[in-house]
Amino acid sequence: MDKQQAQQEIAELRELLNQYGHEYYVLDNPSVPDAEYDRKMQALLKLEEEFPDLITPDSPSQRIGGEPLDAFQKVQHNVPMMSLGNAFNEQDLRDFARRASQGTDEAITFVCELKIDGLAVSLTYENGKFVRGATRGDGTTGEDITSNLKTVRSIPLSIPDESTIEVRGEAYMPHKSFLNLNKEREQDGAEPFANPRNAAAGSLRQLDPKIAAKRNLDIFLYGVGEWQSGTLASHSERLEYMKKIGFKTNPEWQKCATIDEVLDYINYWEQKRPDLDYEIDGIVVKVDNLEQQEELGFTAKNPRWAIAYKFPAEEVLTTLREIELNVGRTGVVTPTAILDPVRVAGTTVQRASLHNEDLVKEKDIRIGDTVVIKKAGDIIPEVIRPVIEKRTGNEQEFAMPQECPECGSELVRLDEEVALRCMNPNCPAQLKEGLIHFVSREAMNIDGLGEKVIIQLFRENLVHTIADIYRLKREDLIQLERMGEKSTDNLLNAIAVSKDNSLERLLFGLGIRFVGSKAARTLAAHFETMDNLQKATFEEVIAIDEVGDKMADSIVSYFEGEEVKKLLNELRDLGLNMTFTGAGQQTVDEDTVFSGKTVVLTGKMDNFTRSEAKTLVEERGGSVTGSVSKNTDILIAGADAGSKLAKAEELGVAIWNEQQLKEAVEE
Repeated sequence: MDKQQAQQEIAELRELLNQYGHEYYVLDNPSVPDAEYDRKMQALLKLEEEFPDLITPDSPSQRIGGEPLDAFQKVQHNVPMMSLGNAFNEQDLRDFARRASQGTDEAITFVCELKIDGLAVSLTYENGKFVRGATRGDGTTGEDITSNLKTVRSIPLSIPDESTIEVRGEAYMPHKSFLNLNKEREQDGAEPFANPRNAAAGSLRQLDPKIAAKRNLDIFLYGVGEWQSGTLASHSERLEYMKKIGFKTNPEWQKCATIDEVLDYINYWEQKRPDLDYEIDGIVVKVDNLEQQEELGFTAKNPRWAIAYKFPAEEVLTTLREIELNVGRTGVVTPTAILDPVRVAGTTVQRASLHNEDLVKEKDIRIGDTVVIKKAGDIIPEVIRPVIEKRTGNEQEFAMPQECPECGSELVRLDEEVALRCMNPNCPAQLKEGLIHFVSREAMNIDGLGEKVIIQLFRENLVHTIADIYRLKREDLIQLERMGEKSTDNLLNAIAVSKDNSLERLLFGLGIRFVGSKAARTLAAHFETMDNLQKATFEEVIAIDEVGDKMADSIVSYFEGEEVKKLLNELRDLGLNMTFTGAGQQTVDEDTVFSGKTVVLTGKMDNFTRSEAKTLVEERGGSVTGSVSKNTDILIAGADAGSKLAKAEELGVAIWNEQQLKEAVEE
């Protein structure tokens, strides 16, 4: 291929990938399965590798994170990023409305928006290209975090408006990303983030953009700072325009004609905020008309045409009855408060993590205390403090044991860690948690072998190590409670199917410290076989772009262990695949009836388990999802198909029976 052809193909791929990314990350309505996006991205990366001079800053390939920075450069905001004044009650809001009405001759209308609790940022575009992203800083001077913001997939790298425009918004961490990040940090013995806001801010202020890229941040844009050719008359029109040219704006904003309508909006979202998948800490109220905003002007610190109503933090009292110790997969021992049930932020709370011994001592939390709790970031139950004046003298001070509560081994604190760990690799709790991790969806994905079944098998002494899963016999399983003939056969089939998984699933399932699912795939693709990875030196592992010192050291140390060598030999003898076979779990055949199709499975089948049917579709280039939508191409319905079948008929989706699936596979 010559350079001119490559340039044309690169342009087409970028246009498609930008479209797919916008549909997925901004509109939440993907038009193609993930596998199709991945194929197009791989094609782009291959062409850009062949013609590196054709790489541009706005290419979708540039979102993975560049080289680490030495420090952040300072950025001057041409239009200051001022903070908002606060309102804490109805009277404050009525006073704001009265002052705004007195400052202009025309009647005032308002726009209400959810106040996202994240990090305020500005994005500057020149000639339609994203050129700079910065923090608010002190309002006049911020920090250049362009490299990190490029990793946020909902930020467009180019827009159709070719004037100079600076838009402003709030970068945030969705609840799911926050929970996953803290789970990883606690397993690694690192201090968890207190709330999603801190996590988002910490991620965007990393000098290594690859860290930000892994943390699944998002953004809502809510305003314009500098705009070369802006002629719109109202804030609401700006919001509509920003959405039109590709920016992600929060869909929940509302125009309000009176302050009473504003109060209704606030009352509604005070009740509904637990249903959101991101954190809000209030409502922003703005005068809609831009001329009126200009008339009202600014105080020394805040605009007179906007105010932030802050939700009161919901804190409740309950009694801490005991402190339970839990041993995780990596040996970290975590104290958990067992509480009298209490309602907070929309749910009933009975347990709250205390994170580590240092925190319990610092807050002087005792068993029997009346304690104040809230949900950190409205998600995670957290003990804020004990109520000292309610103590009776019967409370008991807490101290972490010196021995593991599960196996009795000595607990140790590794350098620079706050957590205590059990270092016994044969600790029953660690073995059990390791087995649960091994069979999980992102690891070996063994359908029917969930947490409850693993615990049951462990309790019956049928599994002790990963290898034992592949030694299970029909006569062992069928005698267990709730394990009939069909479920036993299905489980054994799923275990057998998992032997063919690509290497990255096995690597992730092994639970090597610091190796997540993405790192496992990177390692598998690079070394191709387990043998190659086992023999790799620290220098060979650290040479991989996405691998740092800690991960490299952990990988090399892991494979040096005699128990690990023995386990891997057992798994080889049991027939597990030890080779990287490509995308997802298996190699994909792109020239089939399923290529690029979105498929949903429902009902019971006679010849396939759900896991087997999913694997067969994915091997042939299809993508299997869990729900029927307008993007579904085929519904494969077995016996007793229910609401999914009715939805597919309503939407005109192609409906297959099991025989049609069988014929398609045989073809």
